[in-house]
Amino acid sequence: MENPGWPPLPYADWQESCATLHMWTQIVGKVRLALAPPVNHWWHVPLYVTARGLTTSPMPYRDLTVQIDFDFIDHVLRIDTCDGRRDSMPLVPRAVADFYAELMARLQALGIDVHISPMPAEIADPIRFDQDRIHAAYDPVQVNRFWRALAQIDQVFAAFRGHFIGKVSPVHFFWGSFDLAVTRFSGRRAPPPPSNPNIPDAVNREAYSHEVSSAGFWPGNGGFGEAAFYSYAYPQPAGFGDAKIRPSAGYYDKNIGEFILPYEAVRRSADPSATLLEFLQSTYAAAADLGKWDRSALER
Repeated sequence: MENPGWPPLPYADWQESCATLHMWTQIVGKVRLALAPPVNHWWHVPLYVTARGLTTSPMPYRDLTVQIDFDFIDHVLRIDTCDGRRDSMPLVPRAVADFYAELMARLQALGIDVHISPMPAEIADPIRFDQDRIHAAYDPVQVNRFWRALAQIDQVFAAFRGHFIGKVSPVHFFWGSFDLAVTRFSGRRAPPPPSNPNIPDAVNREAYSHEVSSAGFWPGNGGFGEAAFYSYAYPQPAGFGDAKIRPSAGYYDKNIGEFILPYEAVRRSADPSATLLEFLQSTYAAAADLGKWDRSALER
């Protein structure tokens, strides 16, 4: 039985729109990176799911507060300032270079002089935002489906987060890797992570400075090729890949070193939220038990 609240998300149907939206979220995300005060593990840079799309949340600029929102119902990008001014631009098929130029111009018109690096992050073979005329697709139906899935997943991740009383990240959307994620911490420091060719070492080391169990959702761009949930531990304890997890559709992918649960398996289950929560809890338990976390002190 299919749940209508969990829409189908065949990656092939919106791969080009996904790639374009990824670059648009990077541009908006880099504005947040430039304006927001630093927070540990780069928690000041992600976007957040809203009832209409994604948001930067409020950002400081001199004596103003500014916020940028993607509205995936009306398909508009909105810029709001605390003095009541608002500007917007339509979300329609257009080149990344044009999106970048218009957003920067509209921010300038509102008196917000912000400068960002025009080079995309965390992807292979990046093209500067101001030169990218390759990515120019935007299918509003497919983008709306993606956001509707995010809205459902965000609620389940938030419920999972609420069971933990140790240090835990917000549920946030990382525009670099284009995934929704939530991370639990054991409280212990971790060894420096290995280098990642697409991420500067300083960024990677800050992200993984402490021991984690992390879970998230890719729409298909994470190297898996289809929408899927993932769960991993860093550092990975011995025996983690052999742990028995639930549901049965979940498995350990040796190529990426993470547990995977296809989105389609969740969507088609009798209770998608419960199925996803089972995956989150069982993979976390594997990481925490094998890593000898003090679970009694960290969980409700």
